[in-house]
Amino acid sequence: MNKRQWILIVVCGFLAGAIGMGLASYQFRTVAASDSAVENFLKQELRSPDGEVLPTKTWRGKTLVLNFWAPWCPPCVEEMPELVRVQEKYKTKNVLFVGIGVDSPSNIRQFLLKTPVNYPIVLGGLEGSNWAKSMGNPSSGLPFTVLIDEKGSIKRVKLGKISEDELSSWLDSAILSPK
Repeated sequence: MNKRQWILIVVCGFLAGAIGMGLASYQFRTVAASDSAVENFLKQELRSPDGEVLPTKTWRGKTLVLNFWAPWCPPCVEEMPELVRVQEKYKTKNVLFVGIGVDSPSNIRQFLLKTPVNYPIVLGGLEGSNWAKSMGNPSSGLPFTVLIDEKGSIKRVKLGKISEDELSSWLDSAILSPK
């Protein structure tokens, strides 16, 4: 191969890489989180894994942490003890965690027997994926965490496992920010 052929191969490689990156960024672009999604979520008749209707009206006016998860999702399961600790730490500060289980009621019930939590769990099922998308998760990946302020505005979202420190930082800034 001569020098001209090598240059052509390198240029084609860079072009292919640039096109691939462009397509990937388009496919996985973030969807703007919508505050109306929070309102729609809170208007739903949300049920616990045992079928109990949860009182979402009492959730209004609180700082909410919504965590979309599933029992078959290893990072979801790994972060649950941290979520429990942070909920315990902030429970007297008008903060409420809500877990949105994206699985069947029976699988979620079985999981919660082995791994109890100190916050409400609602059944999301397939609709849970739509809620997550409307709150800024284009891929419906799990875990997905959403911070909502007392006024019902989405302040932060994270796709992937969230740490206790990161979540505490989110909540500290939400609680301390001017109302």
